[in-house]
Amino acid sequence: MGQVSRVSHMDESVVVVEMREIVKRFGLFTANDHINLKVHKGEVHAILGENGAGKSTLMNVLCGLYHPTSGQLFVKGKEVHMNSPKDAIDMGIGMVHQHFMLIQPFTVTENIILGVEPTKGLVVDKKTARQKVLELSERYGMKIDPDAKIEDISVGMQQRVEILKVLYRGADVLILDEPTASLTPQEIEGLMEIIENLTSDGKSVILITHKLKEITASSDNCTIIRQGKYIDTVKVGDCSENDLATLMVGRKVNFRVEKKEQEPGDVALKVTDLHARDYRGVEILRGLNLEVRSGEIVGIAGVDGNGQTELVEILTGLKKADSGQITMQGKDIFNKNPREIFDIGLSSIPADRQKHGLVLDFPIEYNLIVQHFEEFPYSRGSILHRPSIRKNATKQMEDFDIRPRGSEANAAKTLSGGNQQKVIIAREVTNDKELLIAVNPTRGLDVGAIEFVHKYLVEQRNKNRAVLLVSFELDEIMSLSDRIDVIFDGQIIGTVPGKEADERELGYLMAGGKKE
Repeated sequence: MGQVSRVSHMDESVVVVEMREIVKRFGLFTANDHINLKVHKGEVHAILGENGAGKSTLMNVLCGLYHPTSGQLFVKGKEVHMNSPKDAIDMGIGMVHQHFMLIQPFTVTENIILGVEPTKGLVVDKKTARQKVLELSERYGMKIDPDAKIEDISVGMQQRVEILKVLYRGADVLILDEPTASLTPQEIEGLMEIIENLTSDGKSVILITHKLKEITASSDNCTIIRQGKYIDTVKVGDCSENDLATLMVGRKVNFRVEKKEQEPGDVALKVTDLHARDYRGVEILRGLNLEVRSGEIVGIAGVDGNGQTELVEILTGLKKADSGQITMQGKDIFNKNPREIFDIGLSSIPADRQKHGLVLDFPIEYNLIVQHFEEFPYSRGSILHRPSIRKNATKQMEDFDIRPRGSEANAAKTLSGGNQQKVIIAREVTNDKELLIAVNPTRGLDVGAIEFVHKYLVEQRNKNRAVLLVSFELDEIMSLSDRIDVIFDGQIIGTVPGKEADERELGYLMAGGKKE
């Protein structure tokens, strides 16, 4: 049985939102096929489903971005027809999207009030706006700096700004789409507290997520969607994580990573005394040392902001270091460009799939060969050979379960976040390089897809390749890694064998504690 770890604030006598028999088609493709949903006042209602199951599409119907092909929508008992997100906001429904919609050079306050600015005469009343933003943030326990620029704050802070944006506009129902996909464990705890504060104030929260732990920790009810169809709505307190996983993917899911013992081989990557600065010019890597051998997975565990991002950017050629040494397969790659490093033998799954992993406007089939478009068979002379490109894409989409099938020529931006991630993984794993760097490789993936990705990472290790895994998911680091290096304040401060890893010990080291 699942454990209820929170106080429920749900009032079952008040239904704030109801969706009946919602159908949404895009051409011949049916994304939502007769789905029902009922949300009560003060409830946290989870929407659970595999990547591409139709969760975000359903919520885009609810927040006015899409018109349903058929079906009915009720808000506080009255049938409504929405033509835009503004209509939804006017009815008290606001959505915080997975990929934030903030203007980077603007301040926190400017982003929150954009489009609904208070004025004094003809001038925007920034003082009043700033005060209202501070009052809102304090009321719901969201600490923010109202004067900070978006480009200078963490992902967790940006999410708070998005939540405050919809609250500022008077939302009573908040839709959070994959809200923890980019957050550290500490930021996730903070978000759970914010959700608790919102529901205790009578707000309702719809949570789109793949993370079963978060559903059991935060939600009252859960609606499961599979391949666009409504499966069931269950009381979370009556279900285990395994029950939810089985309902979601339609089969038993193996949460344990099967991994045979093996002796690692030669050093594939060696980093010595690496120094580097962050975007502000402040030293972030302070003499970091790291070694990864062929045939092993080395996990980097640490709280975000301790130098992981800069380390990966330097290793992949996206950023220059101040000093130090980096060798791969014995060859110097210090401050080389991304193409040189790739040619020497590095593949990488980047942290930001949209910024560094995909060309969103390119077709999926082109994204799958982006490092090889000048090579045979994809290119004949200077002309792209489309039949070979299409054949490769069809095979990769089948092998890596990228959905919907038959969408090879569609732009990568048309895929769900999880399927975009699968495109990157398919491309990078099949590059057959000696070293694979994987940064949060299962971000935004459902449990079935996570099982699949973990299997591929272990397969790379079993083929005697080196894998460097950087992840904020401690469970992932602990179950996959042969060896775990803990990063703190720009240095590796402790190493723990994977099979001996203990969450408390890792947490202690991640907070700067010394290894005994």
